[in-house]
Amino acid sequence: MSDQQQDENKLIAERRSKLASIRENCPSNGYPNQFDRKHYAQDLQNGFGEKDKETLASEANKVSIAGRIMAKRGPFLLLQDMTGRIQSYASKDAQKDIKARYGSLDIGDIIGVTGDLHKSGKGDLYVDMQEYQLLTKALRPLPEKFHGLADQETKYRQRYVDLITNPDTRATFKVRSQIVNGIRQFLTQRDFIEVETPMLQVIPGGATAKPFVTHHNAMDIDMYLRIAPELYLKRLVVGGIERVFEINRNFRNEGLSTRHNPEFTMLEFYQAYADYKDLMDTTEEMLRYLAKTVLGTNIVTNTVKDSDGEVVETKTYDFDQPFERLSMADAVIKYWPEANVEAIKDPENNLDALKAMAKQLHIKEPEVDGVWGAGKYLCEIFEATAEEQLDQPTFITEYPWEVSPLARRNDDNPFVTDRFEFFVGGRELANGFSELNDSEDQAARFQKQVEEKDAGDDEAMHFDEDYITALEYGLPPTAGEGIGIDRLVMLFTDSPTIKDVILFPHMKPLPAE
Repeated sequence: MSDQQQDENKLIAERRSKLASIRENCPSNGYPNQFDRKHYAQDLQNGFGEKDKETLASEANKVSIAGRIMAKRGPFLLLQDMTGRIQSYASKDAQKDIKARYGSLDIGDIIGVTGDLHKSGKGDLYVDMQEYQLLTKALRPLPEKFHGLADQETKYRQRYVDLITNPDTRATFKVRSQIVNGIRQFLTQRDFIEVETPMLQVIPGGATAKPFVTHHNAMDIDMYLRIAPELYLKRLVVGGIERVFEINRNFRNEGLSTRHNPEFTMLEFYQAYADYKDLMDTTEEMLRYLAKTVLGTNIVTNTVKDSDGEVVETKTYDFDQPFERLSMADAVIKYWPEANVEAIKDPENNLDALKAMAKQLHIKEPEVDGVWGAGKYLCEIFEATAEEQLDQPTFITEYPWEVSPLARRNDDNPFVTDRFEFFVGGRELANGFSELNDSEDQAARFQKQVEEKDAGDDEAMHFDEDYITALEYGLPPTAGEGIGIDRLVMLFTDSPTIKDVILFPHMKPLPAE
């Protein structure tokens, strides 16, 4: 056991001893539940912070606050609630009474205080502790601060401690809540209806991803955690809900990274009688609305830091300017000077040249020859050469049909689909397209996915016969889009990893001691 652990165990033992004494002397058994909080710290700071000491003393504003003790400064206790911080002051008589009742108050304890509001000689607001009550005894001491890799792990494993001690973390999740609320407001104001679709599915669909498998005992069948709600939402459009959205939890049995968590949040929305170009316009409008509403500006700033946490570059993304729109082929040509331009522009007739470029880029190809067509090779080349260089807000269009099993083919060039993905800072944030509503074409695409699955692609789609049946009843011309909420929050909060914007990210279990 380390010296630090020994010291912590000693402090915990001391606090347990205090709690035992409190249990003996307090009728509430040490954890009362009858304190009436009437005021919040930030409201008091906003309402009275500009008043001078003499004015506050003459007004005798009696307030009632509750919060966690974050610091002890002589007779002053710094309390923190969900809105901010404010001090309380214990007179000598109050200090004696506290010692008699509670032994002493410790940092981390939660207390309720009622008394007049005053201002100290340094200009800080405080509440005179005329009445006070220990509401929760904290048995574990709070860390002074987080620093270093080991403590970064603690932030994710013990988010409750991180939220107590780190105001930046609380601010991040406040922004996250505001973004989700802003999305709801934006869409409902445009006549979209919010719905809920199944998380447990018999056939996982709506994306190319490896699902999590579970078993339903009563029905004695394997089921899957959803990888996307897309096929259910489009069933609703068939049913006449012409504008529909869901803010949904998805589950994909894939690797962990700074941008990937096996459980994540998406917005998906579908609009009948619209196409993918309409959704690109809607996306620009929505992101400008969210930036202005949540951040107060359409200029989003992100920083690049070195291993020591020092800022080495500051990037700004201007959401006021029109977003660039590039085809996938044009993006490869723009960002990879060594590209075979003829093959990129005419991939159908230049498969061998595409394979040569893939080898040049060290792209791992499937063991079974012929599984990848020209469209898949073009997409892999794009991801290897251009994707991470899409820094400013950019729509990439004209995705090959081969990598877009649910998107409508382009009328003028059936090799590509009416699809886009949206990128900022080299990160994909959104994926949208004009929906494929030809049931026969969709059935053929599903069959192609089944062949890829049989060839060893765990992420290929299943054949969903019920969805084909739904299409046979008639899906109107429709466009749909998915936006990654976690990645959007990363962008708006300048967070380098997805773990910073998920309250409880998945972590490998700690080894047994």
